Amino acid sequence: MTSGGTPPSPLGRPDRRLLLLAATMALASACSRDGEGEGAGGAGGAAEPAAGSPAARTRARPPVGKSPAVPSPAAAPTLSRLPAEVAHGPRQRRMVALTFHGSGPPELAEAALRAIEKAGGHATVLAVGTWLDQYPAMARRVLDGGHDLGNHTQNHLDISSLDAASARREIEECAARLRALTGSIGSWFRPSAARTATPLVRRLSARAGYPTCLSYDVDSLDHTDPGPRAVVDNVLRAVRPGSVVSMHLGHQGTVAALPRVLDGLRARGLRAVTTTELLRA
Repeated sequence: MTSGGTPPSPLGRPDRRLLLLAATMALASACSRDGEGEGAGGAGGAAEPAAGSPAARTRARPPVGKSPAVPSPAAAPTLSRLPAEVAHGPRQRRMVALTFHGSGPPELAEAALRAIEKAGGHATVLAVGTWLDQYPAMARRVLDGGHDLGNHTQNHLDISSLDAASARREIEECAARLRALTGSIGSWFRPSAARTATPLVRRLSARAGYPTCLSYDVDSLDHTDPGPRAVVDNVLRAVRPGSVVSMHLGHQGTVAALPRVLDGLRARGLRAVTTTELLRA
């Protein structure tokens, strides 16, 4: 107290109740502004953290016990949706399937596979059953190189001219060879001595486990031994994105032509892939 007993002036010292009231009002105002800005993105909202910063990663983390929503990808075509016979794959994908009738000396087959692998490609070998009987190690060699292995009948007869029982034996005996050597009947069936399968052959091959017969839209004519230059020209003249090319192991001209064929595909932006990869694209 001052002299004379007069109480101190209220202006000389802030009232504690007034201070508490002012603090409470300021806090309420700040909370209100935060609530208006969060999620609205309008003026007055807090600035978003920089992408990749710890704050951004923390904000992006889903709540505990919840998984982030993942959009469903568009359904990709599967092999089960293929028709009974195909001659080429999707034209919008820059891929080509080089398919080989599997027969002939193993050293020529090995040279052809090495040329494709050296170029970073893969192929499809449709093996004749008698070839597998003579060179059983070739089945494993094809698969170990990342290539497709399929069925090209047991004896490479003109399957279109055979009766039902004989045609069925041709398909099923080769399938049995493949299963014995690899544990699988193989990925594809191509009729022998025919570009396309007859309705009978399509039915028989489907019963044997091959729902799709494999034809082709580019014929290299290498089995006629026209010379490497002609083989290269025959392929590159007709090939398109999605093409299935018919070639043959066991021909020296094919081996000699392959590097130039592969270079020509690469120059056009086309990759040599297995038939399975092409038709799943």
